[in-house]
Amino acid sequence: MKVKVKLFALLRQFGPDEQTVELPEGTTIDDVVRSLKLPGTIRLLRIVNGEHRPEDHVLKDGDELALFPPIAGG
Repeated sequence: MKVKVKLFALLRQFGPDEQTVELPEGTTIDDVVRSLKLPGTIRLLRIVNGEHRPEDHVLKDGDELALFPPIAGG
């Protein structure tokens, strides 16, 4: 299955800001995060097709996964 992965802010240092990846069926968000070698010390906001999802969410063909570090503003 193919999933589009987008990295934002400081996460862009770990790969292209947008890429389409080929994944086996049953892949979770956490599986993708590990495959990208993102540090476990960075807390992530995980958005799939515009909705917040937990790390154990199973992705489907055609999904768009956006990963953000927490953002503070003021």
